[in-house]
Amino acid sequence: MSDESSWVPAGVDTKKANIARVYDYWLGGTHNFLADQDAARAIAAVAPNAPLVGLANRAFLARAVRFLAANGVSQFLDIGSGIPTQGNVHEVAQQANPQARVVYVDIDPVAVAHSKAILNGNPNAAVIEADLHDPAKILEHEQTRRLIDFSQPVGLLLVAILHFFPDSDNPTDNPYEIVATLRDQLAPGSFLVFCHGTDDEIPETARAVKEIYDRSVANPLILRSGTQILRFFDGFDVVDPGLVFIPQWRPDDPADVPPDPQTYGNLVGVGRKP
Repeated sequence: MSDESSWVPAGVDTKKANIARVYDYWLGGTHNFLADQDAARAIAAVAPNAPLVGLANRAFLARAVRFLAANGVSQFLDIGSGIPTQGNVHEVAQQANPQARVVYVDIDPVAVAHSKAILNGNPNAAVIEADLHDPAKILEHEQTRRLIDFSQPVGLLLVAILHFFPDSDNPTDNPYEIVATLRDQLAPGSFLVFCHGTDDEIPETARAVKEIYDRSVANPLILRSGTQILRFFDGFDVVDPGLVFIPQWRPDDPADVPPDPQTYGNLVGVGRKP
């Protein structure tokens, strides 16, 4: 796609790869640029199933949203939602419950611009441009307050975002503190849906992918162990099957699970706030 496309919001640097647009390229989308395509191809060169990871992650998201809807959740807060593609949270949630409400949050103005276009005319879904480093702004945003009732269970989705947040002693930058701030606003019966890159199992490939992210993508990649990722679920009860690689989480068909799920490089899980 041309870097001069008329839909690009002012101030967007199309010469620097952006992870939301890299995922869009892997998912077969059209809202990406040469820098994003180059980064995607470089990552796929060392991790050939990287495009499959994007597709598997989207499928996990759909399974998780259906699981939450079946457990009484009708409102969703998706932070780091990226560029909308087929099978979005609002599509899946509103298939299960036409009155389901969804707030998307992303820091990328390209993702936000396209989300607004897709959600136009849908009164029960909205997108806001905000930074997860400032969870209070997200929680207090007028669209969040319009659509999300925090006295009732909420589905909080943090899918493939916190592996771009390094550890920090500063509470405003510490990813664990950020998740805790969000958790504390959730009513009992709420859920956390989580996905995070890991260097467990195949560290050599993980390190090679990280080097490409750090060199070519605006968002450096922070890989964490399974033990470190489980810390994000403090205050939640992790539901079966626990923290697993993407294809292993409640597959629609057990035959869908590949023989080498660890090559998907991301651990996923769902936790319920008691």
